[in-house]
Amino acid sequence: MLELEVKQLIIDELQLEDVTPSDIDPEAPLFVDGLGLDSIDALEIGVALQKRYGITLSADAQDTRRHFASVRALAALIETHRKK
Repeated sequence: MLELEVKQLIIDELQLEDVTPSDIDPEAPLFVDGLGLDSIDALEIGVALQKRYGITLSADAQDTRRHFASVRALAALIETHRKK
């Protein structure tokens, strides 16, 4: 399942200790509330998305904020990219 894959990518890339994929709510915010990630974490996730899926995101684009809203939003972005 793609959402599980995204959760694992986040855990692996950010080296989140004591966090399992089941600990991450797919609809919870990734930043501030929810996982509490910051801009450095976003950059690391963005690099991982580019390496693994070939997705390039602009740091200041409004769409990028929407895509990084939750695990489910990232999974939807990857799914859309795969269909192109």
